[in-house]
Amino acid sequence: MTDSRRGKNRLVADRRYPKTPPKASKPRKAPPAKRKTTRAKAKRGRIVGFFTGIISWVFRFFFRLFLRAGLVAAIIIAGFVGYEYTTLPPVSEALDGRARGSVQLLDRDSVAFAWRGDQFGGVVTADTVSPHLKNAVIATEDRRFYSHFGISPRGVASAVRINLSEGRGPLSGHGGSTITQQTAKLLCLGVTFDPNAWKNEAEYVADCRRGSLYRKGKEAVYALAMELKYSKDEILSIYLNRAYMGGGAYGAAAAAERYFSKPASALSPQEGAMIAGLLTAPSSLAPTSNIERSQARAATVLRLMNEQGFLTDEQTRAAQANPAVLSDKAKTQTGGYFADWVMQSGPDFFTRDTTEDVVISTTLDQRIQKAAEDAIKTVFATKVREGSKAQAAIVVMSADGAVRGMVGGRQTNVSGVFNRATQAKRQTGSAFKPFVYATALELGYSPYDPVTDEPFCMNIPGSGRWCPENYSGQYYGAVTLTEALAKSLNIPAVKISESVGRDLVRKVSEDFGIQSSLTDTPALALGASEASLLEMTGAYAGILNGGSSVTPYGLRELRLVGEDQPLMGTGGGIGERVINEEAARQLIWMMEKVVSQGTGGRAKLSDRQVAGKTGTSQEARDAWFIGFTADYVTGVWMGYDDNTPLAGVTGSGLPAEIWHEAMVRVHEGLPVRPLPMIEPTPPRQVAQPQPQQPAQQQDQGGNALENALNQLLRDILGQN
Repeated sequence: MTDSRRGKNRLVADRRYPKTPPKASKPRKAPPAKRKTTRAKAKRGRIVGFFTGIISWVFRFFFRLFLRAGLVAAIIIAGFVGYEYTTLPPVSEALDGRARGSVQLLDRDSVAFAWRGDQFGGVVTADTVSPHLKNAVIATEDRRFYSHFGISPRGVASAVRINLSEGRGPLSGHGGSTITQQTAKLLCLGVTFDPNAWKNEAEYVADCRRGSLYRKGKEAVYALAMELKYSKDEILSIYLNRAYMGGGAYGAAAAAERYFSKPASALSPQEGAMIAGLLTAPSSLAPTSNIERSQARAATVLRLMNEQGFLTDEQTRAAQANPAVLSDKAKTQTGGYFADWVMQSGPDFFTRDTTEDVVISTTLDQRIQKAAEDAIKTVFATKVREGSKAQAAIVVMSADGAVRGMVGGRQTNVSGVFNRATQAKRQTGSAFKPFVYATALELGYSPYDPVTDEPFCMNIPGSGRWCPENYSGQYYGAVTLTEALAKSLNIPAVKISESVGRDLVRKVSEDFGIQSSLTDTPALALGASEASLLEMTGAYAGILNGGSSVTPYGLRELRLVGEDQPLMGTGGGIGERVINEEAARQLIWMMEKVVSQGTGGRAKLSDRQVAGKTGTSQEARDAWFIGFTADYVTGVWMGYDDNTPLAGVTGSGLPAEIWHEAMVRVHEGLPVRPLPMIEPTPPRQVAQPQPQQPAQQQDQGGNALENALNQLLRDILGQN
């Protein structure tokens, strides 16, 4: 049994354990390498996953943070918007936002010629204005007005980019504001004007226009509240009523009336484009300031309207080929100096500080105003050297003091500037002498009475010896009062003034309307005191009207818009008598000789009588001519603002020529009327007086007291 078992093959062991183990082949070494690579990748994956996880966690953290912060911010903003929503006024109360009322000035024919204050033509809506104006505003100011929610991120980003590219701060210059934001700014974010909080309205407006980041944020909140409270058309209506459009006009209705004398509903495409173009720079682009610049801006607006489909190509070409022009009424920019004077002469609460809309009827005659302006322009253009800084002023008035025209400087059609006709106080020179002779005539002197023109000196207490001279340096001996005035002789004027009494001369001139302080020295007779042109012209008007005082006036009537009864009437006119009528008529006769035979020859008119007086102050710093016809009194002053002496100019020269140019125009078409003058009775020719009795006593009529007074005066004057 044993042998038989040994000879048989093993069934199991041989299969499980082969005799010779198989040799390991080279490919079998790969599995360990593969495991190593997998471990590296796994390691790298774990690192990347770690950082990815961190980034993902950070992202999720900040996302949740910003989401929550955004939600909180949105809630806060919503709260602010909700609060502003509750404070917004009804649309009807938001349309007229002026702090001041308007003042419209009418001339003597009830035609408007000047506007002051804040003009408001009445309420308009987005539906009642011309569609051309509505489309022009949208095309220019906010093309996406009807699609955004009150603010335009795209517009803000574009504005910031433009500002930075132009070297400005991100919020300086272009603002990217929507019409809603602009309306919010016009509403001053709900803050109303309080005179206790701001010094003036200008400071209030400047505060409303501030462009800080904080302010922009408040503006955006307010705009969002407006979008919730009002419809788009209501927002646009507020904007069209509140926006300043130049020329003192607030709102589309006032602008349409101011520039084109028509309602806002009747504006053409070019007119609507011109008004819309003003919104970027209303003062400098106003057509009343620069019509060419305004037309150029309107052409750009028309192009924008075309690009946005509001106008066809044909409509655009037609509108650009026929630009808008001012109406005849708007072109009549006149009387700026006069309007300023009237505004200053009226009560502040109805003129400069009015909260009501006021209409003032005035004495201005636009034909005469233009004549005065043209006279100054003509003389300076033809007879004054180019580049001269000399100034001139002119006042034309009726004999009762009603001012018909006024120019306060060479620059016309202006307002709010220095008015040399009313504000400048200048030495009057010989233009004052008529009041010296008026005093003498009132006391009984005759225009034919003689006075000696000779070297003359006086001892003035505190000043020493004073020796006046004639302008020409010549002396004429015995001359009549008429000759002395006609030749503007200084010595006779001083003698007459001192003989009748300096105090009396001052009283007469003050009663005639010269309210400026008059010097109490002998030089009073030579016009050493200062006065305004308006005062002097008014005083001469008193001579023309027969010797009664005059208060110059321009305001005839003041009333509120919509009211029939005036609140106040004329504040000037003829006052009390100063000298008797005969003396005044004789003085007019003497002053007529100044023009027909004396220093005022250049003022002579070919068809009618003229009376007046020249005047030249010390060192020729001022030159005057004041005169009158039977119809009008006109005063002209010329000089430098800094008191520089005039070169070769006296009152008998350029001022008389300006006067002549003005009065030729003023009297066109007027019937010729003679001056209301009386030629005095010439002195009687008498025989040679006897030695024991002075000749002047024989010639003198009247009672003994009058003879004694006349003899005393002649002794003072040195007459033989």
